Amino acid sequence: MTRPPTAAQRRVLEAADPVTGRLRGTPAQLASLVRHGLAFRHPRPPHDLFLTPAGHRLREAAPEPPPVRSAPDTGVFAARVGGEEEPPASAPARRREVHSAWQGLLELRRMTNPDGAADRPCGWERTHLVRAAALALEAAGHPPAGGDTDGYRVRATPQPEAVAVYAPDAPALAACAATLEEAGWQAGEYTEPRTRARYLLASPRRT
Repeated sequence: MTRPPTAAQRRVLEAADPVTGRLRGTPAQLASLVRHGLAFRHPRPPHDLFLTPAGHRLREAAPEPPPVRSAPDTGVFAARVGGEEEPPASAPARRREVHSAWQGLLELRRMTNPDGAADRPCGWERTHLVRAAALALEAAGHPPAGGDTDGYRVRATPQPEAVAVYAPDAPALAACAATLEEAGWQAGEYTEPRTRARYLLASPRRT
């Protein structure tokens, strides 16, 4: 796209599903995004439109809310990274949201990985490391830390393409490592020099 998006196009881009890139808008708005290479129509029914990699890049250029906070009032899904102050939604509703988001992410992998692989992280996950790792853990049933509840915590690190994952005890940490590896991540266990706390250093696998 050689010209900046119009205000209407920007609104459609910003309203795209943050995980799958699914778009909603008027037929004219969506057709315009397709013409400019920012969206494509999925070949399988119901033939919804999704952001292309260029559309994702343009969308990510806009400010977005901090990843550690969910946004229940706006309806925007955010994986729980552990340590959130806001109370989670009711358990059944939250499980449905997480399951839907995880299935959407697997579909995004199939659509954007060059070989269509769903067992390997995609570009969106590499640019949203904390949220992607947290979604994999929450979708597998691991409880996030919050309030009086012990659970996992996913944090950014200075290392490129790596997150730190903390858990309340050794078995929980090992279970988190197994989940991440099954989700296409590489995870190694390390010890913090000062606190002696054990943690995982996890990175999305490329092959």
